[in-house]
Amino acid sequence: MKIFLAILLTGILTNNYILSKFLGICPFLGVSKKLNTAAGMSAAVIFVMVLATAVTYPINTLLMKNDMEYLQTVVFILVIAALVQLVEIVLKKYMVSLYNSLGIYLPLITTNCAVLGVVLLNIDEGYNFAQSMVSSLGAGLGFMVAMVMFAGVREKLESSDIPKFLEGLPITLVAASLTSMSFLGFTGLVEGMFS
Repeated sequence: MKIFLAILLTGILTNNYILSKFLGICPFLGVSKKLNTAAGMSAAVIFVMVLATAVTYPINTLLMKNDMEYLQTVVFILVIAALVQLVEIVLKKYMVSLYNSLGIYLPLITTNCAVLGVVLLNIDEGYNFAQSMVSSLGAGLGFMVAMVMFAGVREKLESSDIPKFLEGLPITLVAASLTSMSFLGFTGLVEGMFS
């Protein structure tokens, strides 16, 4: 049980895919202007990460048995693309406003390196199926924490008096770096809890 809690907390806090691994930066910068779109995008990414892990883990086992590891990345991208299409269809039918607010960033989940990174890094870490699922959930929740936190920062920036030379992308990048640095305080937390 401790290992699952450690994997979950590591994915959320210490090895956050956005803020420490720098994977998934495109939606982090593009969809984080409003809290509701950040939360919606995060929920879609969590769903795709967990489902992609559930589907790719047995596929990877099959590929390894047949000495076809070289197809791993291609197959994983195809699985992720299919899952994103499923999410897109569901959002378009049942959550039209969220679908419209996510815009081009929703199909970009397919090429979101955080989603592909999670399935590949689970294999590299040597996790079993249950550990991979917990790792994916932790990575998705970490993605959500980073997105929601940064959306709050960006909403505050909208009402702030910012010098002209910092308006737009420069202040966004400064705020992103400060948000990322705030997670440095969690370094060693997981190791300290379970040692």
